[in-house]
Amino acid sequence: MYLADRSAPAGAKTAPPDRGPGRAPVVAPTVLALGTVSMITDVSSEMVAAVLPLYLIAGLGLSPLGFGALDGVYNGVSALVQLTGGHLADRVRNHKLVAGIGYGLSALCKPLLLLAHSLGPISVILALERTGKGLRTAPRDALISLSTPDEAQGRAFGVHRAMDTTGALLGPLAAFLILGVAVDGYDAVFGVSACVAVLGVVVLVLFVPSGAGETPPRPAAAPPAARPTPVRLRDAAALLRLPRLRALALCAVLLGLTTVSDAFVYLLLQRRTGLDDQWFPLLPLGTAAVFLLLAVPAGALADRIGRRTVFLTGHALLLAAYGLLLWAPAWPALPYLVLALHGMFYAATDGVLPAAVAATVPESLRATGLAVVGTGQALARFGCSLAFGGAWTLWGTGPALAAAAAGLLCCAAVAGYVLRPSPPPAAAPAAPAPPDPARHP
Repeated sequence: MYLADRSAPAGAKTAPPDRGPGRAPVVAPTVLALGTVSMITDVSSEMVAAVLPLYLIAGLGLSPLGFGALDGVYNGVSALVQLTGGHLADRVRNHKLVAGIGYGLSALCKPLLLLAHSLGPISVILALERTGKGLRTAPRDALISLSTPDEAQGRAFGVHRAMDTTGALLGPLAAFLILGVAVDGYDAVFGVSACVAVLGVVVLVLFVPSGAGETPPRPAAAPPAARPTPVRLRDAAALLRLPRLRALALCAVLLGLTTVSDAFVYLLLQRRTGLDDQWFPLLPLGTAAVFLLLAVPAGALADRIGRRTVFLTGHALLLAAYGLLLWAPAWPALPYLVLALHGMFYAATDGVLPAAVAATVPESLRATGLAVVGTGQALARFGCSLAFGGAWTLWGTGPALAAAAAGLLCCAAVAGYVLRPSPPPAAAPAAPAPPDPARHP
């Protein structure tokens, strides 16, 4: 039933033999340290993300099509750089260094938003900021995976995503408070965001270990270990020969093509409910709160009952959110229902997918394998942002969202078939018993 637990290659990590069957694995210190870095960084990033749609559309007069293109660039650049970050981290065998470069580049871009007040410079700055995100994502997830036994991957990623989402919860709240008290609200948000981003880099440098986890000390008389073979580009390309990794990449792309951007979901919800602009930055809080509550339970559930089941259930919940936005009456509870389903979707998918990839890829190429699937998913969402923004501009919100919902239903059905459990191998026929010499002299 696991999404990608069969056909594990040689070199993939196995569970420690001394762990009891009923004892829950402990989350590694590396996971907690990286979760703290992600939490601080997400406070910074989500402060900007919470006000950016309103700033661009209401402040700079950008059309939905223009915002869809910019949002696609915002995520598409990150997708393209993920492959570079993943391969570079595996090649230099220093995941912390590459992740630190990514976090540092994102932090440097935040103060530049104070100087940009037109679409062109803002687009360049956002592209650079997403470059930093792309560099850090795969090495960070590889550090989490390599410090965790296979049977607890879902739990570890769930803990990290929960801490990350705490930042996503605090970021919009901080932006809302700053907009309420500052004279020049948007610049104040960008300035505070820059300071918080620098703090995240400091925590990474001081508290995240360079290795994947703690290793036992080597005896003094032991000879030095052989130098590992450098990772080559052909090794990274050969990853797609793994059947389960190909299936994961295909399904991530298909489902990403029908996953409407978070910003569009919040804009649709605002227009559907008539929410005032001053409350708009609080909408991501609903998604983040549900994600925070359910990320760890969803990861643990995926480890127990199968990642395929949890992953596909998450997309079914997203489809239900689309349905509410399309056809539900204007109930007072509509915003809460949509945001709850949106958060449940992320809890069931965001950590489960990398946990499934980690079970399929050897340790020496762990960051590259995570980057391959993450890049495919992010590029697909880039295409979805462009397509949805264009459909909104040409046909309106209803037809655009109906097309996304129909596509999601079809792609989820295909993903369910592609990721179906492999049949157990057929039992070999029993060999005939040798003749009894006492009966046949």
